[in-house]
Amino acid sequence: MNDSVIDVNHMTVHYHRNKAIEDVTFSMPGGQIIGVIGPNGAGKSTLMKAMLGLEKYKGQVSFFGQSIQQIRKEVAYVPQRSSIDWDFPVLVRDVVLMGRYMHIPWYGKVSKEDRNIAQEALMKTGMASFSDRQIGELSGGQQQRVFLARALAQKADIFFLDEPFVGIDMQSEEIIMSILRQLKSDGKTLFVIHHDLSKVEQYFDQLILLNRQLIRSGPVKDVYTPELLKKAYGGQAAVLPGNGNESFMVVSPS
Repeated sequence: MNDSVIDVNHMTVHYHRNKAIEDVTFSMPGGQIIGVIGPNGAGKSTLMKAMLGLEKYKGQVSFFGQSIQQIRKEVAYVPQRSSIDWDFPVLVRDVVLMGRYMHIPWYGKVSKEDRNIAQEALMKTGMASFSDRQIGELSGGQQQRVFLARALAQKADIFFLDEPFVGIDMQSEEIIMSILRQLKSDGKTLFVIHHDLSKVEQYFDQLILLNRQLIRSGPVKDVYTPELLKKAYGGQAAVLPGNGNESFMVVSPS
């Protein structure tokens, strides 16, 4: 699927009269894993929340040519772990079942099919044996897999993940990345905020490079360059040689 699925036109978001992001425009094809990278404070999470209708903005956003309100059921969101109250007393299985709620009429109730879909999502993420555990009892990686399972249970076409690999173990990161690749092979579109530049080429097909304004968007090979990274990170992107390929990391300014 190569046609444009996500279109953002001239998006600007203000926080207390200051511009968090300014005049951002890009289009992204479907069936791809799209990485959003940039320095701290670049507006990556703001961009994602605005696209999802969770922040006010100026401009236009469309998915398959429709607004987020028209296509809400088809868009799943995995927020940052730091934004979630892990002390809330809820079981793992109930968190995953939340992914089915928007498919249930207000007068209906959770069906056997809904429970089967949730159980399948738990199995895919390796979390089925934790169904009866409190969400707050899990490790960071396990919690992230549960919230991915909730998104899977929604049966969406577009997945938004905000920093899914922060503060988790390597096993969980590998499981999550494997699931994202499977979703891509199924024709789904993944929109992922990411901070580890060393894994960009390994993880993503398309990139959005942001620092309040759009630096560049497009295929990884066109965006993941020393010149553009230095422009985005203000000279904090270092080029590391290795095996004939260039890789990048962020270093503290001198």
